[in-house]
Parts: sequence; structure tokens; C-alpha cells
Amino acid sequence: MISHNRPGALLRRQIPELVVGICLIFAPFVLPSIGIGADLMTRILIWGLFGLGFDLLFGYTGLLSFGQAAFYGVGGFVTAYLLTGGAVPMLLALLIGTLVAVVAGVVIGYLTLRRTGIYFAMSTLAFGEMFFFLENSSFKSYTGGENGIAGVPPPVINLGFTTLHISSGWPMYCFVAIFFYVGYLIARRIVRSPFGAVLKAIRGNPKRTIALGHSINYYKLSVFVIAAAYGGLAGGLLGIFQAYMPPDAFALDTSAQLVIQTVMGGAGTLLGPLLGATIWLYLYEGLQNIAGVGAYWKLILGVIFVILVTVFRHGVAGALIAGARRWFTFKREEVLAEQPVRAPLAIVPAKSLGADMPVLEARGISKQYGGLAAVNDVSFSLREGELRGVIGPNGAGKSTFFSMLAGELQTTTGQVFLRGDEITGVGVTAVCQLGMSKSYQINQLFDALTVRQNAIIPVLARRRGRFKPDMLRGLHRVEGLAEQVDAAIALVGLSHRADSLVSELPYGEKRRLEIGLALATGANVLLFDEPLAGLGPEERVHVVALLKSIRKGRSMVIVEHDMDAMFELAERITVLYEGRKLAEGTPDEIRANSAVQAAYLGGMDEHESA
Repeated sequence: MISHNRPGALLRRQIPELVVGICLIFAPFVLPSIGIGADLMTRILIWGLFGLGFDLLFGYTGLLSFGQAAFYGVGGFVTAYLLTGGAVPMLLALLIGTLVAVVAGVVIGYLTLRRTGIYFAMSTLAFGEMFFFLENSSFKSYTGGENGIAGVPPPVINLGFTTLHISSGWPMYCFVAIFFYVGYLIARRIVRSPFGAVLKAIRGNPKRTIALGHSINYYKLSVFVIAAAYGGLAGGLLGIFQAYMPPDAFALDTSAQLVIQTVMGGAGTLLGPLLGATIWLYLYEGLQNIAGVGAYWKLILGVIFVILVTVFRHGVAGALIAGARRWFTFKREEVLAEQPVRAPLAIVPAKSLGADMPVLEARGISKQYGGLAAVNDVSFSLREGELRGVIGPNGAGKSTFFSMLAGELQTTTGQVFLRGDEITGVGVTAVCQLGMSKSYQINQLFDALTVRQNAIIPVLARRRGRFKPDMLRGLHRVEGLAEQVDAAIALVGLSHRADSLVSELPYGEKRRLEIGLALATGANVLLFDEPLAGLGPEERVHVVALLKSIRKGRSMVIVEHDMDAMFELAERITVLYEGRKLAEGTPDEIRANSAVQAAYLGGMDEHESA
């Protein structure tokens, strides 16, 4: 067994931190030989610190922002303004500048994160440009406008027993390197925390992350603010390093360079922005000083960028990390220890009900899209421990009906109740937290993660609730997480694939994992949307056996087109037709129902197999 609490596992987790620390120590002795001096190294570290926050936002959460210069500039100008006033100590000025950037991050994040994809990116771009305008107009008396703020004093640190005066050159490099290293350690803790695991899930499949019980808007706003803090701190260090805060800190070009450096170096690696900044700034300065080439430095730099992102799919850092793992024959990093399954999968304790109270009930629910009624006045009730089937021809409204039960769609009219509590309109996240979960007809998995990492996401929602900012807590310290994850994986027969990437699984195993994610939430009410869709005969047998085996302690609703499986599994069946409930009864009653035969089963004779 592999335990993350053993000294060997602990050391393995700390290897990246040790390597980065050693590189920062030895860089001044090595890099000058290739023309990278103290000032260039310091500038690279500032961009690398700026990039750490952006990588958390873009590389790990999948949120592309073109407005990070707003926080870089805010933090830098606030810090520079306070320091030139002479009344605020250097470290306090940096802290205040960072906090002002955080406040700006809260405001901008709250307004922009209402949109996704390109609309979010363009919104951040607009805010970045607004801050650039404000710096040169409304706040010109504070920022110096086009002149910036000159005369920023060098850093002075009073330790009580002595005072440190940080001069330019290598002392400044050491000063900034400490900030970068602490920033890197914090970023590493974040990505390895339960909070960080949810960020990776949001990047891979935000829809499924919501359905598994996480309030992703809180996570997105939190990481946006963290990125703003990194940007504000980096901006403050820029002004101190240069003794001058330039107005172009707010420029669009600053945000664009950050994106380029991160992509070039490798998004989602933390070290990618630092490597990207090293390549970019080294070439930026070097090419302009080469006779006969200087006039074409932008063209050459652009060509090099295209080549690097084409050759290195995951950036330079991504290629180096992959090569190091192959060289040292490291296994894929495991986020949890592989544990023997000592207990069955935990189920959310069910609220006690009256004798005649249904577990799940829909009262006259309808869904209209303009003049089209996808579902029309359907009532439905599920008893405790019952396995109910829902069938109907294509276009009958099954998927819409299912989505309203799960909280994914708001009803036009009617109400939905779970164990006597109304859940109409509360949303799929709240419904999952209440103990009801759904699997999807088309797999909604986290393809870039392993099977084990997929199972972690629903278990975290159950153990931690909809949102918890435990960004500095080790993932392996979540109580009961390993046991629940391993139990969920074992239940769907994927223990031998626990550390395989989901993208490498065959379709049948992906279908089982799809069911496993719903089970891992611990839900006592399960909605399965065509769990046998696309499976071969052998896999169908396995999944049918799985559905039978998980019935104890759970109430289930299954939508399925496989009539053999449905008649074998379900105790009662509801038939939908053209958005209405056509019939309801036992499998035998549904077989014999002439209206069902005409509408769905094709006039099946009694002697014919279903």
C-alpha cells in the first residue's frame, strides 16, 4: 500500500519545492554566463510571480482573463504612491497595495464571472482598458498619468535588532526571490488542496461539477481574487525594483504578455509562467541588440512563440515535467493513498417519512419553450426503496422531465418535492447536497483527470458542502475521503483503473464511471438517464447487475430504451408520450397496455419478447 503520510511519500511531494528553491539559490552563479544578469533575473521573477496567480486562474480553472494588468497596475501604483509619501513602511505599503488589488478583484470578478468563455474574457479586457483610462485621467494626480510615479525609494526592512537596506543588483534579486518562492509554495498548496481539486474539475467540466454539489461561482470568484492578489503584489515589487512605477503597467500589452508567457511556458504547471517569462524577456532584450536583426525582433519573437506552442503542446514546462516523470519512472501522481475497501459506500442518511409520503414527487409539472410544451402537466411519485422506470419514444419529453426532477431545469408550472421538502427552482447543486444525484445519457466526466481524481470531486462535495475555502489544507487530510473514493471505484469495478486517465478508458468503463460519480455523492435518491446507452451486450449485463446490486438503501428512477433491461429492473414503469403521462403500472401492466403498444412498443404481441 502507498501512504502519503510515509516519509518517502512526503519527500516525493516536496521535490518540486526543493528543486525550485535550489534553482533560485544557484541561478546567480549560472545564468550570468548566458547573459542573464541580476536585473533581468529580478524582472523575470516579478513576471513569474504575476504568472502564478494567472496560472491558477487560467491553467487550473480554465478562466482566460485579458484584464490582469488592472490588478498589476493597481497594486503597483498604490504601493508606489504610499512609498513616495514616506509615511508608510515598505512591507505595509506592499500589503496595502495587494489588498486594494484584492478589492478590485472582488468587484471585477463579481461583475465578469456572470459570463463564461469568450464573453468573460472580453469583459475582463474591457475592465482592463477602463483602468488604463482612469490611470491617465481621473486619477492622474495620484498616478502621474503618462509620467508614472518616479522616485520610489529602495526597500528598507526594520528587523528590530538591525535594519536591512536592499540595494539594486543581487540584493534586490534575493529580496524578490523570497517573495516569489513564498508565492510558489502557497500556489502549490492551493493546487494540491481540496479547493484546488475542485478548480481542476471546473476546468474539465463545469456542468458536472455543479451537478455533483459544488457552487462553482464561489470557487471561480475566489481564484479570481487570488490571481488579483498575486498581480497586485507583483506590481508593487515592480515599482520598488525599478524605483519607478510605469504607466504601461495598466496597458493591454501587459495582459497580453502574461497570457503569451503562460501559454509558452506551460499553463497548469505553476512554473510555466516563470519559464515563459525567461524565454520571452531573454529574447526580447537579446534580439534587439543583434546587428541586422534588431528591426525584426517582433517578427522573430512571434515565430519562436508559434514554434514553441506547436512543438510543446503543454508548453515548455509541461514537456519538461513529462520528460522528468518518464526519466525517473515516476508513476502518475496519486492524490490519495490507495486503501483497502474496509466499508461499503456511505449513503446520506434519509429523512424519516410518513407511511404514505413519497420520496420524490412531482405535482403537475410542465415545461414550455414559447408555444411548445416539452412536458405538460405530469405528476409522479417515487416510494422509498422503489426502482421506477420511465420510458417513451424519442421526443416524449423524458430528458426534460428528468432535468426538472434533478433541479437542472426550472419548471414553468408545478412543483417538485424531495422527502416532503419543495426543491422547485433550488438548483441542481442544492438538490445534490440534499441527497439526490443524477447520471447522464452522454458521459459527463473529467477526461483530463484519473478515475480516482474523478471520484474525489463528488465525495468532496459531500464531505465539505457546496463551498469551502480550504485552499491550504492537504487533500489527504479530508476525513474519510480515501475510503469513500475507493469504495465508489470498487463498486463500479474500476479499482484496477483507479490511476488511469479517464481519456484512456474504453467506452464501457466510462459508462460505469458515469454511474460511479452519482454513487460517490452518497445520494439516497438516484436518477439514471439511459445508463445502458451505447453499451455492448457484455457491458449491458455488467451494468444491469450493478444497478441491481446498489438498490439497498436507495430509491432509483431510470430512463432507458432497452425494454428487456427495463422490464427486468423496474418495479413500476411510467410511460411518457408527447410530453404527457400516457400510462403507469407494473411491467406486466405496461406490456399489456394497448395504448403503450401503439405509441411505443409497436403493437407487441403477448408471445413476442420485449
